[in-house]
Amino acid sequence: MFVPYLLTTLSSQLTSTVKHFVHHEKRPKGSSKGQPPKEGERKNLIGGNWKCNGTLASAKELIETLNKGGAIPATAEVVVAVPFIHIPLVLEKLRDDIEVAAQNCGVNEKQGAYTGEICASQLVDMGVTWVVIGHSERREGFGMAGEDNELVAKKVKVAVDAGLKVMFCIGEKKEEREAGVTLDVCSAQLAPAAKLLSKEDWSKVSIAYEPVWAIGTGLTATPEMAQETHASIRKWISENVSEDVAKAVRIQYGGSMKGSNAKELLDQPDIDGGLIGGASLTADFVTCWSSVACAES
Repeated sequence: MFVPYLLTTLSSQLTSTVKHFVHHEKRPKGSSKGQPPKEGERKNLIGGNWKCNGTLASAKELIETLNKGGAIPATAEVVVAVPFIHIPLVLEKLRDDIEVAAQNCGVNEKQGAYTGEICASQLVDMGVTWVVIGHSERREGFGMAGEDNELVAKKVKVAVDAGLKVMFCIGEKKEEREAGVTLDVCSAQLAPAAKLLSKEDWSKVSIAYEPVWAIGTGLTATPEMAQETHASIRKWISENVSEDVAKAVRIQYGGSMKGSNAKELLDQPDIDGGLIGGASLTADFVTCWSSVACAES
């Protein structure tokens, strides 16, 4: 009789622990300033990508830094994409006005025999609301095969159908920009997703344009260069999806945005936020979200 009782007790304790993480009832309160965007205006999406960084101790320190970061402009939405192992910690300890994203999810629609994968529905069950899909590092691969355009598009659709919002990454390499084929590359990455996503699905998708040559290199497209590409992407969406989707979809800039250049980039009419790597691991991330212009009452 003792063994079944022990198993039942352990199961109950585990369920209670998981529910504590999932519902994250004790997350610190955040704060906002300014007025929200007017109807028809796009809200800036400031995404932080921790990539494969962080120990338990450093993650706690970074959470504390963000929690003390002050008010977030009401014209901005802030999300951090953290390694899978840190998701429970972040969902418990991070201020409640910063959403939590995973950095990837499986193409499998359901749980099952997919060793090493985490499916979108599991992320939703955990309390995650966003996922980054198609990041250039995953497209390229790192000691393994990279993800092609069709696979990335399928993942976007699976994630959206499961209830996640998606930061859908696209962008060209240095030699492709020098060859003048930036839009061709971006179009080829967008096209498979455009075939799979309904107009309603696009309301859950943000496009993260990341010039691969500017990621982690210290190089950054000038605000004018970035604006030109963002405008071209929006035009492609207008012509290949719909004008309404093109007006509403957010296009983030993902090429070494940091506190020192964030305002100049975010002031561009077709740049609707950033997907920020290195700077998201420091207090400079706070500077980035603080660079979003506040709407006055």
